[in-house]
Amino acid sequence: MKKRILVAFAAAALLSQAVFAGGKQSGETGGLTLEKGVLSIGMEIGYPPFEYYDTDGKTPMGFDVSLGKALADKLGLTVKFVDTAWDGIFAGVATNKYDCIISAVTITGERRQVYNFTQPYIGNAQSIVMLKNSPNKVQKPEDLGGLRVTYQAETVSDVYVAKLIESGIKITVFEYDKVMNCFDELKLGRVDAIMCDSLVSVDYVGAPDSVFTTVWQGVSDEQFGVCLRKGNDNLTIALDMALDELFLDGSMKKLSEDIFHMDMVSGVKN
Repeated sequence: MKKRILVAFAAAALLSQAVFAGGKQSGETGGLTLEKGVLSIGMEIGYPPFEYYDTDGKTPMGFDVSLGKALADKLGLTVKFVDTAWDGIFAGVATNKYDCIISAVTITGERRQVYNFTQPYIGNAQSIVMLKNSPNKVQKPEDLGGLRVTYQAETVSDVYVAKLIESGIKITVFEYDKVMNCFDELKLGRVDAIMCDSLVSVDYVGAPDSVFTTVWQGVSDEQFGVCLRKGNDNLTIALDMALDELFLDGSMKKLSEDIFHMDMVSGVKN
């Protein structure tokens, strides 16, 4: 009896450590992931070409969707996508609503302080998109003064525009929850320009008969990574190893060429 009690006490202590230790999930919820055998991924499915719904309105598509499936496969897990509004996506991973975020998340110093990140998987820059027939001449961000500029709220583009305004440039801003709304508004002539990720602008500008053009693109000094709850080190390491394999076997390059028609990923490994 005493031996069984001691064993039970030790097991309880180990379980307590698994629940409260920074780098581990509870054993009761499947060990490596919240749900045993499943990698649950939070993403805002409305950010093409990274994540969007197919024409049926139900099937997730895009670069991050394919990446999520490939990572889950490398880990021997099935994948579940959790469509989440961007303004609540980080709170969701922090409160264990899903295992990780794969949704064009830029790795920043501020975010690293409160979340875990894998190695980067693709490089990105800010860009300014306008209509091809726009009467406004913009060659650099400072030329946006006096114009109506739109962007997706709570993104790096949001921060970039805010810094321009802080520097004294007078810009009328229009924030939207989804980047698709920004392009709709520009097409309708309700705004003059969009500040957005260059990897996103490629999809719109490169479309057949596109009315959009990229008038400026910054230095590619931003990188996207998989975001996890702070301290979830075991899953972070596992995803990093899976990413290494995807880079090594050429899967990442092929995925980039399929979506962007060019290699946008190899540079982050150099």
